[in-house]
Amino acid sequence: MAISAHEEPEPKPPRVVVFGGSFDPVTLGHLDVIQRAASLFDRTVVAVGRHPSREPLFSVSERVDLLRRATEDIPSVEVASFDGLIVDYCVRVGAVAIVRGVRGATDFDCELHAAHANADIRPRIDTLFFPTRVNMGFVSASLVREIASHGGDVSAYVPAVVAAALARKFHRS
Repeated sequence: MAISAHEEPEPKPPRVVVFGGSFDPVTLGHLDVIQRAASLFDRTVVAVGRHPSREPLFSVSERVDLLRRATEDIPSVEVASFDGLIVDYCVRVGAVAIVRGVRGATDFDCELHAAHANADIRPRIDTLFFPTRVNMGFVSASLVREIASHGGDVSAYVPAVVAAALARKFHRS
């Protein structure tokens, strides 16, 4: 069907990406990946995975709340939780890709294996790797939890809202 000079072409559906993880807790490295993904896609869904075999420091609802508060200034970002395979969640939200942050060769090796499995299950969903910024290459959620559990200052590694939540969690002010 031809479009006349007065008709607008139908708009393309928004390009959606999913950044999934445990985010226990969200770090500034995670936020960097979220901001970079949001600059490239119309909608970025930050998906907090439920892992029944893991004992997280923060509950799923706490992690979702912390992520929402940490990303409230990025309009194209939404935060949700999910169960099951991330590629199935991508189908549910209409995502075309999964974004993953990698700090080094060990991360990349693990993430590449997961990307291959995801591509085997859902070939139309791509995985994009974002290398961390140099200043955040050593930061991980487990490192942040360890420092915070011993009363250390984690303010250089996490958003202020997360630093406060960690202090409350470990009963420190």
